Amino acid sequence: MFKYILFDLDGTLTDSSKGITNCVRYALDAAGVKLDSEERLYEFIGPPLTDGFMTIAGMNRKDAKNSTEKFRERYNVTGLFENEPYNGIREVLQTLKDRGFILAVATSKPEETAKRILKHFELTKYFVEITGSSFDGTRDTKQAVIEEVLRRLNISDDEKNNVLMVGDRKHDVIGAHACGIEVLGVYYGFAKPGELEEAGAEYIVQNVEDILGLKELNLPFK
Repeated sequence: MFKYILFDLDGTLTDSSKGITNCVRYALDAAGVKLDSEERLYEFIGPPLTDGFMTIAGMNRKDAKNSTEKFRERYNVTGLFENEPYNGIREVLQTLKDRGFILAVATSKPEETAKRILKHFELTKYFVEITGSSFDGTRDTKQAVIEEVLRRLNISDDEKNNVLMVGDRKHDVIGAHACGIEVLGVYYGFAKPGELEEAGAEYIVQNVEDILGLKELNLPFK
């Protein structure tokens, strides 16, 4: 039975597509790199940025890190607020909190940036912990972020079956499974058709409100 629910940020709590794609375009323009399709900009939503610049734009690690810094140059001023919570997500979070679930955020976005976004949209109050990646690169994978959340919440290995990760990309599934926890994949975010099934998500919903319909969450927490 689940007690702890970890939420991804981009594509799960908020629709960040405008801000992220604008900032990726800004970074690519600065590097003189063009993608073969504008649609590929959306592939940057979810994975760690440096990985995205390497795998999607074909950069080496040094150039990818430079482009990540260029991305943040615009994102930290303008891009992070080119964003909006999904319709109904506040109601879902409030209901889960009222039922007694312990909610936390686990995002590949830098932690301080994530906190700024959640505060701006008045979502901070729902979470006991907000964990993201670190600027120094010591916590730069989804697995590492989730491991840090589990550490901060003092969740032992024996308690991991009480933890559910909610996310919209395969990286959420892969990272959570590496930590030994199950995943609810959501298709209202940025996953491609079939992505979450292929990654092995245990549960899948199509819409925000469907999260509350998951029978595994119908626990006697009052």
